[in-house]
Amino acid sequence: MSQTFDVVVIGAGPGGYVAAIRAAQLGLSTACIEGNPYDDPKGEPRLGGTCLNVGCIPSKALLHSSHLFEDAQHSFADNGITTSGVKIDPAKMVARKNAIVDKMTGGIQYLFKKNKVTLLKGYGAFVKQEGGLTQVQVTAKDGKQEIVSAKNVIIATGSKARHLPSIPVDNVMVCDNEGGLNFNTVPKKLGVIGAGVIGLELGSVWRRLGAEVTVLEAMPAFLGAADGSIAKEAKKLFEKQGLKFELGATIGDVKTTKKSVTVNYTKADGSAVKEEFDKLIVSVGRTPNTENLNLEAVGVKLNDRGFIEVNHDCATAVAGIWAVGDVIPGPMLAHKAEDEGVAVAERIVGQKPHIDYNCVPWVIYTSPEIAWVGQTEEALKAEGRAIKTGQFPFMANGRALGMGSADGFVKMIADAATDEILGVHIIGAGASDLIAEAVVAMEFKAASEDIARICHPHPSMSEVMKEAALAVDKRTLNM
Repeated sequence: MSQTFDVVVIGAGPGGYVAAIRAAQLGLSTACIEGNPYDDPKGEPRLGGTCLNVGCIPSKALLHSSHLFEDAQHSFADNGITTSGVKIDPAKMVARKNAIVDKMTGGIQYLFKKNKVTLLKGYGAFVKQEGGLTQVQVTAKDGKQEIVSAKNVIIATGSKARHLPSIPVDNVMVCDNEGGLNFNTVPKKLGVIGAGVIGLELGSVWRRLGAEVTVLEAMPAFLGAADGSIAKEAKKLFEKQGLKFELGATIGDVKTTKKSVTVNYTKADGSAVKEEFDKLIVSVGRTPNTENLNLEAVGVKLNDRGFIEVNHDCATAVAGIWAVGDVIPGPMLAHKAEDEGVAVAERIVGQKPHIDYNCVPWVIYTSPEIAWVGQTEEALKAEGRAIKTGQFPFMANGRALGMGSADGFVKMIADAATDEILGVHIIGAGASDLIAEAVVAMEFKAASEDIARICHPHPSMSEVMKEAALAVDKRTLNM
């Protein structure tokens, strides 16, 4: 007999597994469907989605390892620490990364058991709606199928790396984010197509480990989504570190052998270049996973970009069917998906949660880190908003100097009349943590004056946030 649940979640990534746990916490009988094994040696489904298995978590582990290696080579001497013969073992570094992933995927399995979430191993696809229930077929790896029914279904199938038709990805010589995390040796020359978040993070990892990295970006501007002053500073610092950028590049033929990848491209000035790399990473965005869901069987619609159409509450036009995370429009961020998953679970039981998408932070985990929330100065000026800005550098902060992390600054933007904070943009060490203060402030409609008058610990990196707030009214204390 078919199992029936209050909620069935398709996909166990950040949005899916969190939605399932929250639904179970609210007293709903809940199941979560997941079939992707990723790199599991037994081919068993792995929980956590792209973020945990082949995205945010493993890339941060590698970024940390590569950062330590670079510090040992360069920064240790500045601190009076003498080292010699420092070497990197990429295989061991990758093994450490894998162990962290294993631990965290196991942690989600524990949370499912703790919260009584039923894990259905396989891939989900819609069958039909009947009698107020939605039927979903689950196909296991051995081909066995079962149909489950639910009062509510949450689609949380995430996204996959976008591939270019002319550049086949084999994840050996030409890699997407998955292959770029698993090099067993450091390439002498690494090419990266795309100067987005993933391209910059993976490029930074292998640059620190000794690779000569060239980043080819089709857009004429660097980090177009970021505030202009942040983007300018980031490019300057990354180039100083050794990353090479070709903006406005048009990719032509790409030829692969067992030992190299040759990329033909045209520079912004029209000159033709032929460059040979040991490895190539293709990082040109992501596309939603909506194939094989049989959405048409229940009438769920896609927009012209392939995303599932939902309203502001993440509800599709079909009663009882919701969608969260990368499969719907908006930023493809794990924490955005998590918040949507929680919100949908709470809406199902009649609660009224709210998500302010203007207060969703962005982070790029390079060195230095880049983080922002709210609007850029360029966007605000384009809409004719009267604003005032304040900026303060980390080089004027004692804690930053002591840490050897004096690059970058905090920039705060406020409404010229009301002083409400409209955007905060950070480039510097620990930006991913510092931005949280700005998110809290903006969620509560705080003014720059509010942050300026709050006592921040001394010495700490957070003082730069306070000084940037003071700078909005041109009254910094330490510069």
